[in-house]
Amino acid sequence: MHRHALTIRLCGPRGFCAGVDRAIQMVVLALKKYGAPVYVRHEIVHNRFVVEGLEKLGAVFVEELDEIPAEHHTQPVIFSAHGVPKSVPADAQARNLFFLDATCPLVSKVHKQAMRHERLGRHVVLIGHKGHPEVIGTMGQLPQGAVTLVETVADVDQLEPVDPAALGFVTQTTLSVDDTAAVIARLHARFPQITAPSAESICYATTNRQDAVKQAAPGCDLFVVVGAPNSSNSKRLVEVALKAGAKKSILLQRAHEIDWEAIGEIGVLGLSAGASAPEVVVDEIIEAFKVRFDATIELAETVRETENFMVSRELRDVELTAADMAFVNGVR
Repeated sequence: MHRHALTIRLCGPRGFCAGVDRAIQMVVLALKKYGAPVYVRHEIVHNRFVVEGLEKLGAVFVEELDEIPAEHHTQPVIFSAHGVPKSVPADAQARNLFFLDATCPLVSKVHKQAMRHERLGRHVVLIGHKGHPEVIGTMGQLPQGAVTLVETVADVDQLEPVDPAALGFVTQTTLSVDDTAAVIARLHARFPQITAPSAESICYATTNRQDAVKQAAPGCDLFVVVGAPNSSNSKRLVEVALKAGAKKSILLQRAHEIDWEAIGEIGVLGLSAGASAPEVVVDEIIEAFKVRFDATIELAETVRETENFMVSRELRDVELTAADMAFVNGVR
């Protein structure tokens, strides 16, 4: 059977970021140190492949703390990488639960920036997506009414703050860099005295992955982003690919979701992965295309990432074996 030639532009960086890697390590280390079950409030990261793999090791995922049986209150519960409102650790303490916080340090930085704005008498404007766990967690760091959420330039136009001279803004870490720049520009135009955060809120991993997609997307017949439908940074990559010139862009969780009839004959495929997508799924999708096409891979790399975040102190006395690291890195 004749196979059409296909160039796969493989983006780098892609996949796991340091915050995701740290969160998954914390679940694996907690299981090694304390034994199963280890409870995790909310998906540790937004990826079913990762969640199901951790479940096989003994992790139990819950949405709320009251789902943890009383007889297991001595077992650890881990808060996800997205961060939680202050009410959650307070609730855990009230229930005498032992908890570990896997909030990404870059999300924690946004929490601190928001709290600093509020402490200095500023009303906080949060740029983010309503209902996203990270947004819920950031808003939950401050008293009710201290934060206003905006998603778009149109939302900024509707803002009527009590004191336009006493405003500060922060952003969700996983937004589209370009879209957010437009919202920030409108905030500055409407409220010239608004105070920016002391450091960039959109995280390095989000920016790096979007930059790589922008480089790879022009001329692509199809751009595939590996990631979950509830993953903000993955969905943003789909949008970025289209805006950068890809004819079509789709989000896939696994290779079996590929609609080959809809794809048809293509010559150039762009491929990236959201920050919570393991490399093993990227490999799976590459292999699926290699079966049907005479595929060659070109690396579209913009930067090498070297960031590494340490796990919580409580878990630093436990060592990860080579097999553990293979699981954490998603190569099994």
